[in-house]
Amino acid sequence: MSKEIAVVTGANGFVGSHLVDRLLSEGYAVKCIVRKTSDLKWLNGKNIELINAGLGNKEELIKAVDGASYIFHIAGTVKSKRPEGYFESNVGNTKTLLDAAIESGAPIKKFVVSGSQTAAGPSPDGKPINESHTPNPLTTYGRSKLEQEKLVISYKDKLPVTVLRCPAIYGERDTEVGIFFQTYAKRLFTKVGFETKTISLLHVDDVVNGLYLAAKSDKTSGEVYFLSSEKVYTWNEIGDVCKKIFGKGAVKLVFPHFMVYTVAAIAQFFSSFSSKAATLNLEKARDLVQSHWVTSPAKAMKDFGFRQKVSIEEGIKRTIEWSKKEGWIK
Repeated sequence: MSKEIAVVTGANGFVGSHLVDRLLSEGYAVKCIVRKTSDLKWLNGKNIELINAGLGNKEELIKAVDGASYIFHIAGTVKSKRPEGYFESNVGNTKTLLDAAIESGAPIKKFVVSGSQTAAGPSPDGKPINESHTPNPLTTYGRSKLEQEKLVISYKDKLPVTVLRCPAIYGERDTEVGIFFQTYAKRLFTKVGFETKTISLLHVDDVVNGLYLAAKSDKTSGEVYFLSSEKVYTWNEIGDVCKKIFGKGAVKLVFPHFMVYTVAAIAQFFSSFSSKAATLNLEKARDLVQSHWVTSPAKAMKDFGFRQKVSIEEGIKRTIEWSKKEGWIK
């Protein structure tokens, strides 16, 4: 009996590579759509089919998704020097992939898109927001992800589509949230603003489990869900966990909001002379100074049995141990 085919875009990245591992363990034949310039270190040696295809090239994508039962669209643009770059990638390329999936005639059971909580915006009052919350994205990236959602759901009569809004994600192979742990290892606990900030935070294994469960469920077609930790965390709580795992405390370094905006403005200015977009810019700063990036996973728990399986203590411990092994933390 031949294996069912699952296609993953962004398969070489942090979340995508972990999803590939999960799909292989579940017995799927996995096709990974990558670029010729992609770093494949997390995919090397795995029993997968690598496909060099441009996400804006429909003809290449039609061939790539041929025979697929599941498509997981994980790729996207989180940094761009041009505002329209976010929309060209996150919306335009998604449309091309949706059209390719339809025109391929593949027996698709679910087309799952990795969305972002930035499409909804922060909580206005500190209470975890749910899917009935009126979206209020603060950045161009967030607005592009909201437009992506709307586009995907507009295809629900043509394809069984599902969007999962992901929160801040950490874990092995991460280079974004991982910077916090690297800094703590140097005995610096960095924090933005003096007030208490809360966050929904998920280990990558839980995110991948949510993507997989949503794909396999009959209830998720045409729906948007928040994937989220069942508990809301403060940065002080995260710092306490780090203190326990590292066995040492750290000097708390608080950056006032005005300082975050100042550094962002400087970084954005100098990036104008570079071919690369700044990691921190004024829009990213606006995200960082918000008090409550918290969401509720209740709908996902009800519809497809999502649960947070990796506690923050276990997840951070695993992440730090892996980072030490890789030499990312000394």
